Amino acid sequence: MSTKSGAVPLLAEKQNVFWHDYTVLVVAGAKAGIGLDALPPVRAAIGDGHDTKTITLSCGKLTTGVTVKQWSAILMLRNLDSPETYFQAAFRVQSPWAIKNPDGDDPSREVVLKPACFVFDFAPTRALRQVADYGMGLSPETSNPEKAVQELVNFLPVLAYDGSNMTQVDAGGILDIAMAGTSATLLARKWESAILVNVDNDTLRKIMGSDAAMAAVMNIEGFRALGSAIFETVVNKSEAVRAAKKDRGEDMSATEKKELSEEEKDYKSKRKQIQEKLVKFATRIPAFMYLTDYRENTLRDVITKLEPGLFKAVTGLTVDDFHLLVELGVFNATHMNQAVFAFRRYEDASLSYTGIESHKGLRRYGLYDTVVAVV
Repeated sequence: MSTKSGAVPLLAEKQNVFWHDYTVLVVAGAKAGIGLDALPPVRAAIGDGHDTKTITLSCGKLTTGVTVKQWSAILMLRNLDSPETYFQAAFRVQSPWAIKNPDGDDPSREVVLKPACFVFDFAPTRALRQVADYGMGLSPETSNPEKAVQELVNFLPVLAYDGSNMTQVDAGGILDIAMAGTSATLLARKWESAILVNVDNDTLRKIMGSDAAMAAVMNIEGFRALGSAIFETVVNKSEAVRAAKKDRGEDMSATEKKELSEEEKDYKSKRKQIQEKLVKFATRIPAFMYLTDYRENTLRDVITKLEPGLFKAVTGLTVDDFHLLVELGVFNATHMNQAVFAFRRYEDASLSYTGIESHKGLRRYGLYDTVVAVV
């Protein structure tokens, strides 16, 4: 990696191999030039953009009034309080990049080289507050702020990572996040995510190796219809397919490959069914949290020690059943902690909106298996 400032950026360190082909352009300070004088070195480094890779670092220069069509993304690392300033900078990457008549034989033909551009922000809540303010500012006469924001996001879709997928956030979700730090939809998706549960072969073997664990799983809604044999089928078929691929590899005939592909589809489908049933169980946990007042205790302690009767009434699983599945690693503690934390924060925001302050001063949130303090 080369840099125009003379300093060696962290991206150039040996372990950061992906970035070594990039040229870092530092457009800041007096040396970079005043106003548009900072632009020519950037254009020279980018060239036509077909075989160059560049990153332009700026503390404010070139964020308004310039067009560099090859710029395809902007990463916001500054707190820009003004929506107008924020979007002026963001729109630098919106300039179209296309070639007209690329082969010289059709003047009406156009090849689009940049079909989409992206704005990445290190502070999602602040960024969406900007989107909300900007959207409402564009339509001040609209009585419904959600409608005003919707008109903006029709042209500027907002994407959020919910833990396993990228999903588009609607206008209502943007307003929720801007006001509360998250949205009900994204919060619900956290509890519908496949990463909350483990269904790898090792975990399935642990379930199969314990009569009590198997009985516990069968108490979860929907599992009886699948039957207990599904666990053994998934483990055996997946291992058989893996062994066949390793032993035979490219020597397999077309018929064998087709059969192997069918076997693979079958066990993957069954594994997904197991996963879906466990996730469906996990979606009942927020209902349990809404009904309990033990916010400062870990969720696992509330379930197993403080309100076991309520937990069984809501989820259908006894405390012993749940505790056993936790010990076997069926539930992913790390991601459950994140989901519980998001729930607690959203619950606090919804309570404060109605004038209720559940905890004054220092608050402690009991997550899944740990407790954190939030000022």
